[in-house]
Amino acid sequence: MNARSRNTARDNNNNIARKLTAAAALACCFSFPALAEVVTVGIGTQNTTTNTVTGGIVIKELGLLEKHLPKTGKYKDIEFKLEWQNFTSGPPVTNGMVANTLQIGMMGDYPLLVNGATFQAGRETKSRLIALIAYNADGAGNGVVVHKDSPYYELSDLKGKKLSVPFGSAAHGMLLKAMEDRGWTADDFQLSSQSPEVGTSSLQEKRIDGHADFVPFAELLPYRGFARKIFDGVETRVPTFHGVVVREDFAQKYPEFVVAYIKALMEANEWVRSNPVAAAEKIEQWTRVEKEVAYMFIGPSGVHTLDPTIKPKWIETVKYDHGVLQRMGRVKEFDADAWVDETYVKQAYKELGLDYEKQKASLANYEISGTDPLCGGAIDKPREAGEVWIDGAGVTAYKSAGCTLAAVNKATDEGRKVGVAFVFDRTTQIKLFADKAFYALGGKTGATAVTPFLLKKDAEAYAAANGGRVGLYAEALAAAGR
Repeated sequence: MNARSRNTARDNNNNIARKLTAAAALACCFSFPALAEVVTVGIGTQNTTTNTVTGGIVIKELGLLEKHLPKTGKYKDIEFKLEWQNFTSGPPVTNGMVANTLQIGMMGDYPLLVNGATFQAGRETKSRLIALIAYNADGAGNGVVVHKDSPYYELSDLKGKKLSVPFGSAAHGMLLKAMEDRGWTADDFQLSSQSPEVGTSSLQEKRIDGHADFVPFAELLPYRGFARKIFDGVETRVPTFHGVVVREDFAQKYPEFVVAYIKALMEANEWVRSNPVAAAEKIEQWTRVEKEVAYMFIGPSGVHTLDPTIKPKWIETVKYDHGVLQRMGRVKEFDADAWVDETYVKQAYKELGLDYEKQKASLANYEISGTDPLCGGAIDKPREAGEVWIDGAGVTAYKSAGCTLAAVNKATDEGRKVGVAFVFDRTTQIKLFADKAFYALGGKTGATAVTPFLLKKDAEAYAAANGGRVGLYAEALAAAGR
């Protein structure tokens, strides 16, 4: 190497040394942000199960969980990656939680207890019930439907016939309870397991005689025009609900995330209640469940009540449900008290400045209210009232079934299109589609009296006791007048 080459090499080495020294000086004086830790959270939803929407699809679409996520302390360098996974029933959600591809899941009462029992029987982590989403204290929501042309009107009519239900679902639990109440066994039916989608097709094609299903299918299929409901879970008088479970190892590691999720759930509930018509329209866009069906369940005086608190009644119900399944050999031991963890929902209430214990003690829903614009007077008995949904004009409430049907007649006379009308079953006080109800007409209560019922037998009994007659929607409209 000549002198010139040696000088060039020496200059290059000096330049490199100076750059390294400068870099070291910069590193000494400046700090660089650490790379964020990415934590993937799988959340198992049931988007088409209407009374879980505020725990899943509403939170997702409105970005409510991101709004409440913790961002300080140990969370300042954590990025949560949310993976929303949709299922059509609860058992696959439990499978995902066991496999740890899901950390949070939502499902109905019977799948919930199976989830808890499955984790209690395992050797790894447990699952915890951390909040409710929606409930009906009397069991309404699950139901049994037949084809609209079916000659069957009662559950007993299906004995010996082909009946399907999603095995392991809340509807399956309802059916088992109804059978036990009557002293029936599975041998009394040709019982098979079919998902809501398969059961719907089977019923349309008359390959089965009846299909039992959970929310919203016992209302959705009649609404779509090819089915008729002949049994509702309210007849079991056992509460039904959907709730949220979480893997305990995840909740203990990221408790603030779990609290944030419950805050998002609570905000989703308020979003629905603040404008239930607009909410139902959005839910239809997101789930393809018709807005009228969504509104029926979570609108004012709806079939289900949105409430995250874990009431003692629900735990007693889980214990009762466990007894039903255990007597039929479908589940092993289960400690419901050890499974429940109110820590996170209580903390969410505390951080939002709300009274958890007060809400926990209440079974109140938000109810139909206002002044009847046709018959006049306050709507002070919401479960004797009704509603009419006019296309393009929203929902208007009326104080009685008779006034509701008279309003339908008036709107028709004026050339306005009635999307749907709602009335309430006289016996159970659950919301009904007016055009699917049976009516006791006239009798002692007056020639224009219309009294709605879900079941034909109830309408017949009421009419016989009051000297009236039984009619369908068209006859009820004629009786209501204008």
